[in-house]
Amino acid sequence: MTVDDAPPVFAPRTPPESLASQVFQLLRSAIHTGALDPGTIYSIAQVAEQLEVSRSPVREALLRMAETGIVRIVRNRGFVVVRPHPREIAEIFAVRLALEVAAVERVSRVANPELGARLRLAISESHGAATRGDEEEFFRHDFLMHDGILAAAGNDRARRIVAELRETIRILGPYTAGQTRSLADIEREHEPIVAAIEAGQTLPAQEAMRAHLTHTALLLIQQACAVHGAGESGIGEGDVAAARAIWADVLGWGIGLIS
Repeated sequence: MTVDDAPPVFAPRTPPESLASQVFQLLRSAIHTGALDPGTIYSIAQVAEQLEVSRSPVREALLRMAETGIVRIVRNRGFVVVRPHPREIAEIFAVRLALEVAAVERVSRVANPELGARLRLAISESHGAATRGDEEEFFRHDFLMHDGILAAAGNDRARRIVAELRETIRILGPYTAGQTRSLADIEREHEPIVAAIEAGQTLPAQEAMRAHLTHTALLLIQQACAVHGAGESGIGEGDVAAARAIWADVLGWGIGLIS
């Protein structure tokens, strides 16, 4: 698909005060919903016209996205949404492992029922969203649960890094839900993390966070392998083997003990 025949993806609207920030949010939303399709070249002029803004705030928003690898600027043509490569996903989750396992270790050094209560509120809200089948709402509370741990650990830079990494991963579309696990499955992986934080059990908290992130990483790497390979027939045994090999190589150690 080219610039000329790319379908409209925005309802016309005039953003309020911060044009670039508003355009950034609209573009990000369009990527999350699939309205902006990876591989299609979109014209900056086309987007500006649909949003009823000048090209400058669109360019500024796209430059911000390009810095984090969400889009790629195509000179004299526009931009294209970049679908993460399997190894890139592995590298992202390796960073998340380093940051989030360290964060959960810090917050679970002593029993922390107050933090546990806040995290359980996020889990409760995600449970309601899972029951309704509302993926967007579910993953909003999933973010709040993970971000709450990072916030309690007191490292704002780590919070920002993880938030940016999650944005990159979201380009994959439907996460792992509906692929090989349900929203309820994901929710169940959160429970032992929160329980260990409440009880001040450091090692179980670390192990539960590591298992949760590793499971998610492997499923997303498999999904990316399928997309970058044959792509249309779902995840096959070759994709599973390739994902495990990529993950082990990025981490620098075997994953034989990880189911």
